[in-house]
Amino acid sequence: MFKVVPVPIRAVLIRWGLPVLVAAVQLWPFLTRGEDYHWWGYAVVIASAVPLLWRREAPLAALFASLVATGLYDFGGDSPAQPVWYGGIVAMHAVAAHSGRRARVVALVVSVGGTLLLVGPETALRTVVLFAAAYGLGRATAASEERAARLEHERQVEAERAAERERARIARDMHDILSHAVSVMVVQAEAGPVVLRADPARAEAAFDAIAAAGRDAMVQLRGILAVLKSDDGPRAPQPTIDDLPALGDQVRNAGVDVGFTSTGEPLALRPDVAVAAYRITQEALTNVVKHAGAARADVRLDWRDDSLMISITDDGRGGSPAGGGHGLIGVQERAVACGGTASAGPRPDQPGFQVLVRLPA
Repeated sequence: MFKVVPVPIRAVLIRWGLPVLVAAVQLWPFLTRGEDYHWWGYAVVIASAVPLLWRREAPLAALFASLVATGLYDFGGDSPAQPVWYGGIVAMHAVAAHSGRRARVVALVVSVGGTLLLVGPETALRTVVLFAAAYGLGRATAASEERAARLEHERQVEAERAAERERARIARDMHDILSHAVSVMVVQAEAGPVVLRADPARAEAAFDAIAAAGRDAMVQLRGILAVLKSDDGPRAPQPTIDDLPALGDQVRNAGVDVGFTSTGEPLALRPDVAVAAYRITQEALTNVVKHAGAARADVRLDWRDDSLMISITDDGRGGSPAGGGHGLIGVQERAVACGGTASAGPRPDQPGFQVLVRLPA
């Protein structure tokens, strides 16, 4: 079964419109002067316009065919005295716009040289000027198309880079959400059986913490999956720096006391910076729960004139986190992505580990 491919109306009009217009303009004297002209003139005029149908696919051949037909106009009996070079001018424009350098040189030499050899000085000058103008307009068209193609390519490259950045952001978010939730749930699940008989109330609190961590992770993951399903739809709200107290409660439920302090006058942060502040703190506290063996962690927000300094410290073992430090790599990537910096290492003055982050305000 043959598949019918629809052809855009605009493409049909562009392809057929110019040849029909050229033929109509050059046939107009035949139809309006009321004389009985020889059929040869009609045939030559039509023959000079028909090659323009292939002016994009084979512009040089279309030019030569139109010029040959034009040169035969005066050899076939009585015809109106008129210039019949319109087909050649249109074809010259196509050659200049769509052909390589060699084809353009050949077209100029043949058309201009032939004009100088075959017609008188006055007609030759007029014809050369018209062909030169058509050539110049064709080169301008080619430059415009090249510029448009370059801009489109740059737009596609930027779109691909933006998509890559979005994939990296989603991967970091999923890592942070799952790593934090699973760490809290594992710690609580391991403590639950130990205190189940000795302290049922504490065991119940541990299981409540597991459920809360799981629910929070599910809510955030649903938001990420909604973005993946529809890039055009509104994004689910992302946790920001205002949600840090709730994050601290989750970490306390995992057995690590968390303290928060803030100095300076809080500033309005860009949405991406506010989300990064939350995710960076979340990742740092997750590392404390998983690797540090710490009893306490402190989160300090230091608001400055043009930046927010975040310090996350603990009193644990210090040293590099287990697992190759992938979480700390994510911290650095998040900070850099929004124009900030991050560093991490053992505390210089006392046992423990610290993460220091500067984010633009």
